[in-house]
Amino acid sequence: MQLRPYQQECIDILERKPDGRYLVQMATGLGKTATFTHLPRHGDVLLLSHREELVRQPLRYYTGCRTGVEMAGESSRPSDEVVSASVQSLVHRLERFEPERFHTIIVDEAHHAAASTYRKVLDYFTPHKVIGFTATPNRSDKARLSDVFDEIVFRRDLRWGISQGYLCDIFCRRIDIGYDLRQVHTRNGDYAPGELDEAMAGTEDAVAEAYRKYAKGATLIFAASVRHAEQIARRIDGAVVVTGKTPNRSEIIRRFTAREIPCLVNCMVFTEGTDMPLVETVIIARPTQSDSLYAQMVGRGLRLHPDKDKLTLMDCVGVTGKAHLCTAPTLLGVDLSQIPQSRQQEVEGLLFELPEKAELASDCPQSWIRNTQIVELWAKQQQYDTRGIHFFRMPDGRLVCSLKDRKKLVIPCQDELGNTVYGGRAMPMQEAIDKVYQELLTDYPDQRYLWDLSRAKRWGTAPASEKQVELIRKKCRKYSMDCGGLTKLQASQILNRLMMR
Repeated sequence: MQLRPYQQECIDILERKPDGRYLVQMATGLGKTATFTHLPRHGDVLLLSHREELVRQPLRYYTGCRTGVEMAGESSRPSDEVVSASVQSLVHRLERFEPERFHTIIVDEAHHAAASTYRKVLDYFTPHKVIGFTATPNRSDKARLSDVFDEIVFRRDLRWGISQGYLCDIFCRRIDIGYDLRQVHTRNGDYAPGELDEAMAGTEDAVAEAYRKYAKGATLIFAASVRHAEQIARRIDGAVVVTGKTPNRSEIIRRFTAREIPCLVNCMVFTEGTDMPLVETVIIARPTQSDSLYAQMVGRGLRLHPDKDKLTLMDCVGVTGKAHLCTAPTLLGVDLSQIPQSRQQEVEGLLFELPEKAELASDCPQSWIRNTQIVELWAKQQQYDTRGIHFFRMPDGRLVCSLKDRKKLVIPCQDELGNTVYGGRAMPMQEAIDKVYQELLTDYPDQRYLWDLSRAKRWGTAPASEKQVELIRKKCRKYSMDCGGLTKLQASQILNRLMMR
């Protein structure tokens, strides 16, 4: 196949690199599978994936060589030049392979590579190169991959893909269809399928209504189960259900592209590797905690087509409790967890408007108080020492320390290796935090009460002072909040945030 210029550029960069472990970030829809399967082979290749469809999909690109699969009841042969393996299966079969068997190991969905199963496999083999590919955007709450990969050598994100004309723009909507996932357990990083199906029962009318009200043109709906898909399709004129057992899928896709079928409702069929030339609307009625699965579902509608100017993306949302729910802002690494549920509806519109809208929606005292707890939890998970600095974490992952006169010290969100840029220089996140601390000690010693969270903590649960309450009421008139129960610590958090405005 004819590679796009950026795909060939990525391959050329990787070819020039010496032996080592490298990471590539390429947005869904830009063809990371086509890229890594066209890397020149200098010996046997091992492909590592975590889902069945990811194990099988790349092998169709390898022609003229022997390929094998290591998954469930399938095993590769010693003569196979390319082995595509499920990491869950391979981790129990390592003794079948010599450690030096593979020249190159390619890790698909590489943001999972920090997991113990991946680490065990990668530590066992001694390849010349380990190359990870991921579409997941930078998120400050993800596990760092610095123990797995040495360097990020190539980046092409969603913004780049859309601006360069390789992907279409996205208009995002949030539709509350009334589900409640608080009792649904998490298994293997996502909602348990059977429990999810039960929780989504009764939402079919709302999904169909959302389709009739907001969908534009050829529509693809992702349902939570086969039952859910069938129930939704019954409520939409002309809709067709596609499941794993549906025959003649290519004919159905042809009729859909020809506008003979207005709507396809599927359950985990069109998440990977399906060539669908025309999708104008995607409706996500299958809640997920998986960034990669969500991106794959949306990716079905990112392809350019003469008949569409942008993709309409509808997130069907409800109550999730503490569980992370992937929605449109997830595509840009925007975190809605600190935004009150009542204001999350404001975060819709064109995709690249969402970060600013999320920032505005998080602008209320309740989220300001909670934000410090979020930063502390994040720092603990990442094993960072915040030096007692009163950081405020923005929805896009930036850490902000606010000072008088609207002066701010800002650390951008860390990348997949735990690095950031501060003062114009790339460095580990902890080093950036340490530099902010030294800058505060040197340049702002008189403002310690504004940025020293450890000092604020010593106030314990003491009630806010009259002066604090008076100042908050004066500056927070539009929020009509009750200041009666505020502690000194909470009042300090609100006042710090006000300094940023």
